[in-house]
Amino acid sequence: MNTMNEEAIAKLVKELRNRLHLTQEQFARKVGVTYGSVNHWENGKRMPQPFLVRRLLELHDEATTAGGRRYVRRTGRAE
Repeated sequence: MNTMNEEAIAKLVKELRNRLHLTQEQFARKVGVTYGSVNHWENGKRMPQPFLVRRLLELHDEATTAGGRRYVRRTGRAE
């Protein structure tokens, strides 16, 4: 079984957040956690709960599949 450590989580969160062009606060809202949680994850101070790791991996897959582009609601186009 492949486990993720603090360093791997930090890299995943920061990479994903940057790919989605979100601030830590915006990313926290998207994931359903606090800004402080995202900050701690990115800095390797804490690990998210297993169900949140799954959510992060799902978001990563979605962002990868979509080419990392954001969907713009107003125009209905991807950036």
